[in-house]
Amino acid sequence: MNPYVIFLLYLTTIVAFVGLVLGLNRLLGPKPVNNSIKLEPFECGVMQNETINVKAVSIKYYGVAILFILFDLETMFLFIWALGARPLTGFLLFTFFIFVFLLVLSLLYVFKARLLEAVTE
Repeated sequence: MNPYVIFLLYLTTIVAFVGLVLGLNRLLGPKPVNNSIKLEPFECGVMQNETINVKAVSIKYYGVAILFILFDLETMFLFIWALGARPLTGFLLFTFFIFVFLLVLSLLYVFKARLLEAVTE
């Protein structure tokens, strides 16, 4: 049997099962009723008696989060490349060095732009 047909059967089975479970949950599951007591703020068993002073998160932290995700994904791509490069040829080694070069270049940009130091200030 063609591997693509097997994959499509597997995918449709997964989608059908998820749809079935979600549909049964909607049909047979509990239906919560919103009332005034349920919508009141509640924390640790004590009712709130003053307003909470919540400050917005600085935009600098979002940059650090994006950098973390970027370098985390690049690390995963390195693991995938290492698993997929079984017959190590010159072309695969060349692509590896290009990838590592771009990784080091982006890391140098992060250090030169002082993106991580902006958070500690």
